[in-house]
Amino acid sequence: MNLSNTVTMIVGAGRGIGRASAELFAEAGADLVLASRTEAELSVLEANLESRYGARTLSLSTDVTDESQVKRLVAETLSRFGRVDKLVYTAGVGVLKPIGETTAAEFDHLMAVNVKGAFLLCQSVLPLMEKQQRGHIIAVPGILGRAPMAQAAAYCASKYALTGMLKALALEVKRAGVRISLLHLGGVNSGFWDTITMRVQRERMLTIEAAARAILFAATQEGEGVLNEIVLQPESHQM
Repeated sequence: MNLSNTVTMIVGAGRGIGRASAELFAEAGADLVLASRTEAELSVLEANLESRYGARTLSLSTDVTDESQVKRLVAETLSRFGRVDKLVYTAGVGVLKPIGETTAAEFDHLMAVNVKGAFLLCQSVLPLMEKQQRGHIIAVPGILGRAPMAQAAAYCASKYALTGMLKALALEVKRAGVRISLLHLGGVNSGFWDTITMRVQRERMLTIEAAARAILFAATQEGEGVLNEIVLQPESHQM
């Protein structure tokens, strides 16, 4: 898989699936723009990718819910690399609890990070891709952006919203050469579960590395076909 001479922006790159994806994209030769909220995590990742793969990288601490910070991220990307070929949106937060125990503040935070952040990034990046007449947006709504689950009403609301927004957006931009891929991953054994009180079997989930490989697979499809959606489930939950 060769991504030489391409610029990939990975949002949520500080940890988890985003970080693992950055490793694979760097190995494939991509120039990388790395964004997350935590500057220290980005600095370590950037140094690692540069030393191991010789990757050209730009890292910038970014709150994706802040429009001014998103615009700064895109402006600095243009200044450094001149374009954005791929946007990988792995940023996200989770709340899994009965709706009666979910606060309005938690709901607002879910919608802000899981939906508004993607909206702001797409709004800033799409004009560049449309001008180039090429581009690829990859997002990770997860399986709960496609199928409901008890005690996940607020979380499902945000992920279904992300799915609907990007599916509608795909219809807007398909004639401009912009592709959109959605990854509906089953449970991934990531830090997402560290603060979740629901009892789960993390050892039976997908690994972070398996999720990152699916993202790279979507990003490297060529030709006239568009990989619209991937559903990747743990073996124990396969249909």
